[in-house]
Amino acid sequence: MPESNEPKLSLSGLTQQQLTELVCSWGEKPYRARQLWSWLHVRLAEEIDAMSDLSLALRTRLNDICAPLRPQIAAHRLSVDGTQKWLLTLADGQTIETVLIPEEGRGTLCISSQAGCTLTCPFCHTGTQGLARNLKTAEIVDQVLLVRSELVRCGSPHRVTNVVLMGMGEPLYNYNAVAKAVQILLDGNGIAIGSRKITLSTAGVVPRLLQAGRELGVNLAISLHAARDELRDQLVPLNRKYNLATLKQALQQYPLKHGRRITWEYVLLDGINDTDDDARQVARYLTAIPSKINLILFNPWSGTPFAPATPQRVENFQHILHQAGYVTVIRDRRGADIEAACGQLTGLLQGTRPRPIA
Repeated sequence: MPESNEPKLSLSGLTQQQLTELVCSWGEKPYRARQLWSWLHVRLAEEIDAMSDLSLALRTRLNDICAPLRPQIAAHRLSVDGTQKWLLTLADGQTIETVLIPEEGRGTLCISSQAGCTLTCPFCHTGTQGLARNLKTAEIVDQVLLVRSELVRCGSPHRVTNVVLMGMGEPLYNYNAVAKAVQILLDGNGIAIGSRKITLSTAGVVPRLLQAGRELGVNLAISLHAARDELRDQLVPLNRKYNLATLKQALQQYPLKHGRRITWEYVLLDGINDTDDDARQVARYLTAIPSKINLILFNPWSGTPFAPATPQRVENFQHILHQAGYVTVIRDRRGADIEAACGQLTGLLQGTRPRPIA
């Protein structure tokens, strides 16, 4: 018989309720869905035939209609500091990257929400690639499942405890898929990552901010990089659509859970946004918003015109914000030697040509 042109079903993109409805529509008992869910999200099965307590008939049906349970690993790189990066090939040939940052007692996985990026921030290598497409829910969840599986397979002492949507892409421009993926990651019977351990990072897509706060309840990080519109228009072009005043107004209404703060990401660029006056502008802008500030050392990439701020400028910037009463952390530079640091992800093997812009 000729092969069907129907798209394959990606099981990891289904919530537990959707999986139950699907299995029951085939005449199976609900407990079969619970078994299948456990194989996918707890036991980390990499193929359907490994699901030994499912009937042969059910496994055959799943094999016939389902996509592979894992994306293909095109490359894996290990940094001298222990950071790991996976380049993953999706079903249509597009590629994305995901990064594991191990620390004492925790492992933070930085995952992508788009192949490429909607935004065009000039200091970010990801932004120079353009956008290929949004990721599907399953393609977001699969990054977590794959890395957890790889750590188990390799006998690694590390584990994924935290997830940050800070990889390739602007999550709020792919909101529906991201929201469903977060729902799956939060499920206590599956991947079970708590809301305090998931962070969504955005450049400030204002119309989706309050919706994300109400519906997801995870941590929020905002890419700031400048606290005056003239400069932020250049560094974060989205600011021309949603300027600093509009962003602040939305965040003052943001439903922060008790004891939480909004995290602000600020890449320090030599001679661009690293002066004492820039720091004071940030302090004034954040007035009345519960905030924590991450100062990020710029991670260079081939062809960039930008350079990192000097250590003295970074120290002065942090001191001014501390004096203004803000918790301010200089983020460790992790994985720069394998192009896995902030702003370096491109989803491309070295020597390959950039993807076309959608």
